[in-house]
Amino acid sequence: MSAAAAALARPGLRGNAAIVGRAQYRPERYATAPRMFHLEQVADLAGLALRDAGLELQDLDGLCIGGAYFHEAAAFVPAMVAEYLGVGLHFAEVVDLGGAGAVGMVWRAAAAIELGLCQAVLCVQPARLAPLAPGEDPQAMARAMRYGGHSTAFGAPEAEFDIPYGHIGQNTGYGLIAQRYGALYGYDPRAAAKVVVDQRSSALANPEAIFHGQPLTIEEVLASRVVADPLHLLEIVMPVAGGAAVIVAAPELARRCHHRPVFVTGCGEQLAHKSPSYAPEMTTTPIGPASARAFAMAGCTPGDVHLAAIYDCYSITVLLTLEDAGFCGRGEALRFVREHDLTFRGDFPLNTHGGQLSFGQAGAAGGFSQVIEAADQIAGRAGERQLARCDLAYVSGTGGVMSEQGALLLRGG
Repeated sequence: MSAAAAALARPGLRGNAAIVGRAQYRPERYATAPRMFHLEQVADLAGLALRDAGLELQDLDGLCIGGAYFHEAAAFVPAMVAEYLGVGLHFAEVVDLGGAGAVGMVWRAAAAIELGLCQAVLCVQPARLAPLAPGEDPQAMARAMRYGGHSTAFGAPEAEFDIPYGHIGQNTGYGLIAQRYGALYGYDPRAAAKVVVDQRSSALANPEAIFHGQPLTIEEVLASRVVADPLHLLEIVMPVAGGAAVIVAAPELARRCHHRPVFVTGCGEQLAHKSPSYAPEMTTTPIGPASARAFAMAGCTPGDVHLAAIYDCYSITVLLTLEDAGFCGRGEALRFVREHDLTFRGDFPLNTHGGQLSFGQAGAAGGFSQVIEAADQIAGRAGERQLARCDLAYVSGTGGVMSEQGALLLRGG
């Protein structure tokens, strides 16, 4: 059976839809005031991504947009965006998956294109913050984010069983997971810190990274303040302002675009719980089944991958993803990190843009940095950090506290 026939025989994506354009705001510290409302950001990002692809606004007939932090409306957001852009949409979806949103948008766009619903989909997430409207409470967002991703609403299990006992926000959850990992397999703080340092080394070759020009050592990571034992401050992402978008297009459009098309050949998604309090085992994460499905759909294995673009809100997130996605065995991630060079110059390139740990995490748009870096590497657009060969990339997304996770396999056309 030919490779094409085998692809058609497998359930799932056929690999016909491609990422053809992208736009990403340079990450900025939150002290920098937002310049545009969310609707304006969506239009701006759409224009930048279309220009990058070489397409026109009227080519767009699909939309996937992040479900969080939209300033102008709490409902009917896709219709408002279509009206504002002046386009008719044959497919639209709001994707509410936090840091897994970018991966979730891309595979939904690819599926819609393969179903024949549309020909070009804008996948977009504006920045978390927008300028204040007249009379708007400047502290409203701060109060809403006080407990991180936990819900304080009446009836939410977290409000009754997590928050009153100090399990608040993301840091405590990831600290619990790291503690549990150490209890099961042992914990090597230097190896965990090496994840951060290797990614910082790649960020030094990325002028867009928030930590560009700021080298880092393992000793400096370990000397930073412990935030949630065993996690140090420099093992945790710096939230930044930013936004991003990609255009996913049908092959007929992709052939006339400016850059090498990046085809979406495999995907998987798994939601198992919201709070790690309810995870059957905190070190066995939803990225495992999501990745297995993506690799099976794409007809490849972890050993075939040229780049791993792993969501890295915390160092422990990278370690668990390496194991559950199949790049190494259970309990072997710390050894794997010690034995491999994870920089763009190394034998296992990981997050060659610096990852969110050194590029910066732009709220719900943070996961786009992994998608865009993978697409840029495959298209040969990564500049100084360009890999000698990159035809196949694995991308992961993580929302909540290892709660909602997704995986993509991207291949060059």
